Parts: sequence; C-alpha cells; structure tokens
Amino acid sequence: MVYPILIYGSPSLRKESEPVTPDYPELKQLIADMFETMRASEGVGLAAPQIGRNIRLIVADASIYADEHPELADFQRVFINPEIVETSDEEIRLSEGCLSVPGIHEELYRPEKIVIKYFDENFEPHEEALDGFPARIAQHEADHLEGHFFTDRLQPLRRALLSGKLSSMAKGNYKAAYKTRQAK
Repeated sequence: MVYPILIYGSPSLRKESEPVTPDYPELKQLIADMFETMRASEGVGLAAPQIGRNIRLIVADASIYADEHPELADFQRVFINPEIVETSDEEIRLSEGCLSVPGIHEELYRPEKIVIKYFDENFEPHEEALDGFPARIAQHEADHLEGHFFTDRLQPLRRALLSGKLSSMAKGNYKAAYKTRQAK
C-alpha cells in the first residue's frame, strides 16, 4: 500500500516519535508499505512520521544509485529505534531535499561519518558505521523522528529566505509528483 506523504506544516511531523516494540501491530506489513511508498515517491529514505505514524522507524534504500556508486548496491536498511551514538568531526556539504518538503533542495553540512545503533525488522540489534551518502540518509531520517526537518539545520539567513516558501507550503501551495496530504 502506498501511503500519502505528509507535507511540511503537518503538526505530527514536529512531534518526537515513540519507540517501537516487537509486538507493534502488523510491523512487517508497515515496513513493506513504507518501502513501497518511498519507492513510489522516488525517495531514498522514509521515516514513519512522514506517513503519519509517530514511531521510531525508518526505511532506506540507496541501491538505485548503484550504477554510479557501486558501494550503494547493498544499502537497503530498516532502522527500528535508531540512535546515532557517534559522529565524525569532519563534515561534508551536500544538497538535501525531502519528500515532506517538495521542491526545496538546500546545501547542508552534516558529519561525514556516523555510528548508529538500531534494530532490524527481526528486532536483531546492530551497531554500524556509515559514511558518505548512507550516513546522510540516516541522519536526515533520524531528524524526522525528533520532529526536525533538514531546513531547521540551515544557517539563519538561509532559513529566513525560505520562510515564505515554507509558510506557503504549510498552507497547501506546493507541487509534488507523488501522493501527499496536509494533516491539520
């Protein structure tokens, strides 16, 4: 099932998410639906709050870029209750966009490397070092679990310049090539 993506301005996107327990109802189906939703929206990551579920669940799949970046061929993950436990001092600047903020892309500095602890879809624990694009995806999506957007991390002047667009988006003025909804 493809869920609509909640758009900037939806109150639930600003809420901190709750931990997921192994007895969460129909978790495997939700994970499958999130992957389907992410791919239908042409994303590489999706956090549960973006579909209206305020739980600590992320799906990611960067394998679509494997032709240009072979190291991404196997990067498909389910992160349950993720926690970034370490970040590098070295930061890298890359353009970011977000399915919940359609049409806006901004250059943003983030740590190049992270260590993340999480459970997979079988509730097996993992601690994994990620760098480059996978680290970027994990950090971006983990922000959603805390109620943050990538735009919150921009320099104050850049945020101020975008405030009109974001305000307009929150009122329903945006275009997206995938299923979306505004939650009040």
